[in-house]
Amino acid sequence: MKIEVLGTGCARCAQLYDNTLLAASAVDSSIEIIKVGDVNYFTQKGVFMTPGLLIDGEVISVGKVLSVEEIKAKIKENI
Repeated sequence: MKIEVLGTGCARCAQLYDNTLLAASAVDSSIEIIKVGDVNYFTQKGVFMTPGLLIDGEVISVGKVLSVEEIKAKIKENI
C-alpha cells in the first residue's frame, strides 16, 4: 500500500503527514508514505485544496486534517 500526503508545506499539511505516519505505523509498518509538494501533481489528481490524502492513487481526503483514528479507518477500508 502507498499513501501520499499532498501539501505545500503548511502547518495543516505537516499535521496530516504526522497523523498519517502514526496511523500507518499502528496498522502496518510496511505501508509506504510519501509527502508530495508538486502542485501540478495535485491538479492531475483533482486535488485543488490542500492537504490531500491518497491511498494507492485514490483521493481519500481533500482540504482537511484527518485524525489518526480516521486515517487508520481509511487504511483498513483499503487493505
